[in-house]
Amino acid sequence: MKNTKSNVKTKTISVLAPARLHLGFLDMHGGLERKFGSLGLSISNVETSLTAEYADDIAITGPSSKRAIDYAEQVLSHFGIDGGVKMTIKSAIPEHSGLGSGTQLSLAVATAISKLYDISDHQPRHLAAILHRGARSGIGIGTFMYGGFIVDGGRGENTEVPPVISHMPFPEHWRIVLIFDDEAEGINGVPERRAFNTLSPMSSETAGVLCRLTLMQALPAISENDCDRFGDAITQIQNIVGDYFSQVQGGRYTSPFMNSILEKMAGDGATGLGQSSWGPTGFAIFPNEPMAFQALKKIRKEWRSESRLRFVMSKACNTQAAITVTESKPSNRDEILNVKNL
Repeated sequence: MKNTKSNVKTKTISVLAPARLHLGFLDMHGGLERKFGSLGLSISNVETSLTAEYADDIAITGPSSKRAIDYAEQVLSHFGIDGGVKMTIKSAIPEHSGLGSGTQLSLAVATAISKLYDISDHQPRHLAAILHRGARSGIGIGTFMYGGFIVDGGRGENTEVPPVISHMPFPEHWRIVLIFDDEAEGINGVPERRAFNTLSPMSSETAGVLCRLTLMQALPAISENDCDRFGDAITQIQNIVGDYFSQVQGGRYTSPFMNSILEKMAGDGATGLGQSSWGPTGFAIFPNEPMAFQALKKIRKEWRSESRLRFVMSKACNTQAAITVTESKPSNRDEILNVKNL
């Protein structure tokens, strides 16, 4: 470890990690000795934000602090750090909402600690492996590293973390309306592992369609700024994947309201529709802000009696997670104390 404790004590680390949409898996067949593969998008207005500084023990406050303490303990133990961390979580992505809360929080905590203690091996892929993230999807790690639109290559026999095989800037004038259902929860933990173990095999033909839609329609549409073609590809992928997972999640969507809301959004100009990961968060993609804003106003009015539903305007985040290191000079008294200790 490079830093002495006296130097560590002068640092404050800030990390801001945007949420991500998980837009679907590509290959649940695995006939090419790789499985999963996924595509996703880093988004704005929903994020995990924290600050960290030196402490003798672990002291973490704010939303999702219990999970953060567990991550901090794992990181400090793994690197053999003789010290702790004081951390304030200012905001956190809602847990079990399908927006990557666990991966973004774990990477934010691990990155803050590695920067605080000048750990050289602090690449997000390595930190994710330490914290057992990326078991199936690598897009949360990819959005933390790069931002924008991400495709990962799934898992092979020797894969540690699914590799990012494509990352592209996403058109910033396109808009995404997020639909939150605060009384529903996506499958997670042991039930999630059980669900993957009980899914019936996906046909190679279906996996081929998903990969073709990604490679030959979604990615070129981003490059050519074609929201209609991109949205059509995502909707098709979402429908195929949603129906495939319906056998374990009870339908195409987790929230009982999502189908009606997304149908309404389609009528108001949304080009792409679906549910992020296990949900319950849904999304609707629009080619511009005025169209998205009008649809947002209408849907809020129509569903105002359902307090469990929230609607948030978002857009792509095309930058990596923001990491700031602030160093302050020790006070004169600290300098005197250090001299006396010598």
